[in-house]
Amino acid sequence: MSVFLLVNLAANVSSAQNLVLRGAKVYLSPTAAAIENAIVIVRRGKIEMVGTGKVRVQKGTEVIDCTGKVIVAGFWNSHVHFTEALWSGAGTMASSQLEAHMQEMLTRWGFTTVWDLGSNPDDTLALRKRVESGEVPGPHILMAGDIFPKNGHPVYVLAEIQLPEASTPQEAEQMARGYMKMGLDGIKLFTGAFMGDKPVVNMDTAIAKAAVEVAHAQGKPVFTHPQNYAGVDNALNASVDILAHTIPTEHGFTVEELAQMKRQHTALIPTLTLWTTVTPNEEAQKWLVQSGVNELKAFAAQGGAVLFGTDVGFTSKYDTTQEFEFMGRAMGWKDILASLTTNPSEYFRTPTKGRVEKGMDADLVVLDADPAADVRNLAKVSYTIRAGKVIYSGAQKN
Repeated sequence: MSVFLLVNLAANVSSAQNLVLRGAKVYLSPTAAAIENAIVIVRRGKIEMVGTGKVRVQKGTEVIDCTGKVIVAGFWNSHVHFTEALWSGAGTMASSQLEAHMQEMLTRWGFTTVWDLGSNPDDTLALRKRVESGEVPGPHILMAGDIFPKNGHPVYVLAEIQLPEASTPQEAEQMARGYMKMGLDGIKLFTGAFMGDKPVVNMDTAIAKAAVEVAHAQGKPVFTHPQNYAGVDNALNASVDILAHTIPTEHGFTVEELAQMKRQHTALIPTLTLWTTVTPNEEAQKWLVQSGVNELKAFAAQGGAVLFGTDVGFTSKYDTTQEFEFMGRAMGWKDILASLTTNPSEYFRTPTKGRVEKGMDADLVVLDADPAADVRNLAKVSYTIRAGKVIYSGAQKN
């Protein structure tokens, strides 16, 4: 089991309130039996009770009738980017504009915790500060600093953007230390950079390992963007923790790679919907998605930790329905729910998140329909609640 020390800012979210959710079917966790017609009581941002029967509601408590709905723990999206133009004004932009886009991109889909895997740290740190103050309703934002290989400027990144490229282990170490001093929560290494018609530029294992050692010394996780077998192998040999994508252009993870992932407790973020955005050719899209599905299925079959992630911000496909549909080709709905809740909370050592139980953070999602009937129902979000505060309500759409 990986051990990471992440800054928990949930307690600082303002307007945490007393709240009662009544009448819903509640899944305490992906493996626990559901409670029908349940009552969830929230006080001061924590879950005080989950059960059935009648309760006396204190004055000033908000009550939400959830009859016919389903409650699960708040969702993690372990691969997002705050790189869209709007976020560049995060420090000064009107909070109403930031809230509207936060809803469109994240809170509308149930996300209460997200990992930003590459953006301008100044912008995202400013955004995180405004979210944690309660000024902008949003998820808990964890941030990873990027390191690219020398001459590994991906073709999909504007040429005029200067990227942090490491040509030696010493440079990678220095960059990683810089990110740690900035207060970031992890590192992301491009162990494979896509160069279009030119060969993939891979990061040497020694360079990757230098950054990994800095992060691990401070209990921080390291993600990798692999592009091919070499990128996966170099990352695994450097003891990287999480693969941020599948590698659908290859012919599946090798037997050796899968075995090494299992030994090292490496996690995987599938990002299957991403493969529908990389080419306009629909047949090629289908092939890439199915290849990614096959890799996810092989990884999950050996008990690997799957973490949900969509790469939104880089892509504009905010709707999570398709991702759930694709993942459902490889996994059951309970396993997909785990990738959104218990898996990341366990992997990133945040024990007060991921389950709907007494004493846990009141990070909750109220769904309009049961995911047991159709995994795509995980995208039908009625309310998103973080630390006892409603940060998205479907009623706002009306």
